[in-house]
Amino acid sequence: MASLSSAKRVVIKIGSALLVEEGRLRRDWLYGLAEDVAALRGRGVDVVLVSSGSIALGRGVLGLPNTALPLEQSQAAASVGQIRLARAYEEALAPHGIAAAQILVTLEDSWDRRRFLNSRATLDQLLSLGAVPIVNENDTIATDEIRFGDNDRLAAQIAVTVGADTLVLLSDVDGLYTSNPTLDPKATRFDVIEEITPEIENMAGDATSSLSKGGMKTKVIAGKTATSAGCAMVIMEGSVYRPINALEAGANATWFTAQTDPITARKSWIFAMKAHGAVRVDTGAARALTDGNSLLPAGVIDVIGTFERGDSVAIEGPDGRIVGYGLTRYSSEDARKIMGHNSTEIEALLGYSGRAALIHRDDMAL
Repeated sequence: MASLSSAKRVVIKIGSALLVEEGRLRRDWLYGLAEDVAALRGRGVDVVLVSSGSIALGRGVLGLPNTALPLEQSQAAASVGQIRLARAYEEALAPHGIAAAQILVTLEDSWDRRRFLNSRATLDQLLSLGAVPIVNENDTIATDEIRFGDNDRLAAQIAVTVGADTLVLLSDVDGLYTSNPTLDPKATRFDVIEEITPEIENMAGDATSSLSKGGMKTKVIAGKTATSAGCAMVIMEGSVYRPINALEAGANATWFTAQTDPITARKSWIFAMKAHGAVRVDTGAARALTDGNSLLPAGVIDVIGTFERGDSVAIEGPDGRIVGYGLTRYSSEDARKIMGHNSTEIEALLGYSGRAALIHRDDMAL
């Protein structure tokens, strides 16, 4: 049976119905979750929380009904509730010596590779510093065309972004059933799903809670995104005190098996991209890349073609043969200015403090 025992980086999604009840924060439940997070961090596991709840909290403060709201009212509720949500997480994690960080995103941030790289770099830096990022959709500005629409799919995308190996969806049901268990007494729960087939997808239903936008259908879609990127996913009933502890103790759940590992999946994704140009490196840099290092400007001897930050570029050895591909952190114009120079000279050359690597090793496939 799959478990959290070997997890190194975990994304946990918290739904509104678990966190907010009748417009008020379930503070005891949140403090129990904070204990779980502290326990994971204590054994060296990176944790990212994807949390709903800003609109549900805000509507309680503003006296709005528990029904579908017009866009303007949803955004107003989110702007009020997000302050309270962030403060609640800060207060819950602080006794454990854990800093909470707020990250607000939209669907555009995963579409646009430059924004994707920015998000990835920020999240990685926060995790390396021991903080726990609290991620939510930026409901205050997002309109339908740039919305994830539910935090199940957002959580899956964040899991892909940070290279997580496990995604936990805390839900109001204890897993995926053959049919809706509230309507069909013969419905049975899956313990493990090795592959998400069309038949599995057809078993998923829609949301039943007025606070939740994600039903089982969105969870299965999230599962396809996560497992194809090398991240196992689990759905469990999350209303219990310390739900992660309960999961590790054997609580009912449905596990979705990862189809590969995060590193292999990311390398395959990079290889599949169309290269917009190329950078040629010297012998020393080529050797450093094969040893697992990032590509620094000092090792670049030529920049070929026109590309923008976030684009895929080919990496050529000194003889012009392609040795790999990567996502560049600089445009071709800026790359030409800094090539051959030490990373400490970047600010003087460009007029702004850029990143040390031209292509980071995590964004490279050789």
